[in-house]
Amino acid sequence: MLRVNPFHALRPTPELASEVASVPYDVCDREEAVKLAEGKPRSFLHVVRPDIDLPADCDPYADEIYETAKKNFQKLIEDEILIREGEPSLYLYRQEMTLAPELGGRVLAQTGVVGCCHIDDYNNNVIKKHEKTRQDKEDDRTRHVLTLNANAGPVFLLHKNEASIQAMIDAGVKEEPLYDFTAVDGVRHTVWRIEDPEPYVQAYRNLKAAYVADGHHRSASAARAGAERRKANPNHTGNEEYNWFLSVLFPADELNILPYNRYVKDLNGLSAEQLINKIGAIAQVEKDIDPQPRTTGCFGMYVDGQWYSITLPAQSIPSAADDPIGNLDYVLLYDRVLAPILGIGDIRTDKRIDFVGGIRGTKELERRVNQGGGVAFAMHPVTIKQLTAVSDAGEIMPPKSTWFEPKLRSGLLVHTLD
Repeated sequence: MLRVNPFHALRPTPELASEVASVPYDVCDREEAVKLAEGKPRSFLHVVRPDIDLPADCDPYADEIYETAKKNFQKLIEDEILIREGEPSLYLYRQEMTLAPELGGRVLAQTGVVGCCHIDDYNNNVIKKHEKTRQDKEDDRTRHVLTLNANAGPVFLLHKNEASIQAMIDAGVKEEPLYDFTAVDGVRHTVWRIEDPEPYVQAYRNLKAAYVADGHHRSASAARAGAERRKANPNHTGNEEYNWFLSVLFPADELNILPYNRYVKDLNGLSAEQLINKIGAIAQVEKDIDPQPRTTGCFGMYVDGQWYSITLPAQSIPSAADDPIGNLDYVLLYDRVLAPILGIGDIRTDKRIDFVGGIRGTKELERRVNQGGGVAFAMHPVTIKQLTAVSDAGEIMPPKSTWFEPKLRSGLLVHTLD
């Protein structure tokens, strides 16, 4: 049984929503964040990326980082840029974007429900995970939550399709929206306040599970922050707001997963011809003009100014039913090519490999190889079915296996812990 709770949101006034809303903290580096927030003192980036208001050489985990985040957050409240919702509410949140022509040019749209999920559901695997978290990032986000006394960014959850929830969403988006704006990156964001949240609360109780799509560090840190608040409260009852964390729940059919491509900075002492020959011993390798892999077990490879298609023998690929992890392209590429041929070690720590989100397209792979050498691999995206199968099996995907678009904006709806 999945618990979803309405909450007293802190949110921008409608006329300031587009000015406040920001990209998530983890989709840009400091330099990019500085540029995005330039001339925008009300941007929520000053809360989720407070390092932009400090010297570039400041320790990212220094006390000043968290103190600055709190100061910036409090100023938005004191200046009434963020206002408190009068009643506990749920919200509908829709994002719409058009992919670049090289990515197919199609329109991506998704509508989910914004509410709060329970930290015990996360701890007890009602909310399932598919990635490991890094301790340093988890520590950082936990401290951020506790210092702000708030979940500044939502966790991106998905659930298997449920007709009653979809029907309510379809009806709700016909109402007058609370916010409706297009951000500078071309993504349209529309939010509706749900007048009667109880039917949604009851419908979610019919679901056995939800799945973390994006936000493993945010969900882990929310659970840790809640646990710390419990320990510090001798009168803890279980009804406190710190038992809940901000989430957006999407029906599976609403979502789009893009590939997370790989770039290896050198050829492990091989020439391009030697690399191709070694891969040719285990797979079919052909020159190709189309970098996009056509199916599972296929990869696009760019090396020495040329794209190739790599196709593994079908009989060498385990079935998803027998081995949901071994069936993943990211595992197949690592086990067959990255580790044995290119000498990549622990993919989480090896500095010779980098990961390129699918939204950047294959032109970014070409640019990196053309400028720095090495080899790039264009991946086939993970499917929702694969993601849920891995999570249901209690397994962990390789890092950087899924790239969801569009991204959820931070600062539109904020959950406080009291």
